[in-house]
Amino acid sequence: MVNAWSLLYDELNMADQSPHAEDEYFQQLDDKFQNYLDNVNTVNVNMPGMQKPEPQKTKPTWKYHEDLTIKEIEDYITRTYSAHYSSKIQTLDLIESVGDAEAFCRSNILKYASRYDKKGSAKMDIMKIIHYAILLYHFSGQNNEIETPYETF
Repeated sequence: MVNAWSLLYDELNMADQSPHAEDEYFQQLDDKFQNYLDNVNTVNVNMPGMQKPEPQKTKPTWKYHEDLTIKEIEDYITRTYSAHYSSKIQTLDLIESVGDAEAFCRSNILKYASRYDKKGSAKMDIMKIIHYAILLYHFSGQNNEIETPYETF
């Protein structure tokens, strides 16, 4: 591998060599540098069919597998739109039109939280709480500007 120390060593040790040693030295450097380039994982973006690879973004490691929970919630919400929320005008649209969407969502969060694990499935109650919390976030965002980002702990 070519680095500053190896170049300095070669330069210091070249003083005692023949007049053609300098040409040979630079040829050796060229060979070393080319060898280095051949071993580096690079992609020539000018070659047909080749693209420069995008840097890999690593996903944060979530201790409690929140990413899986978010996917599950996304699937649940998607199913609600294909089930009983499939009409073009939803009750929530009417409630929003009279300015009560935030209160409606907040009330449903309280309703499902208070009956948690008493009626039906505890998991389904949590899904509904989260769905209404997302809707509350949406409707409150329309009426209130967010002045500062959330703090992280």
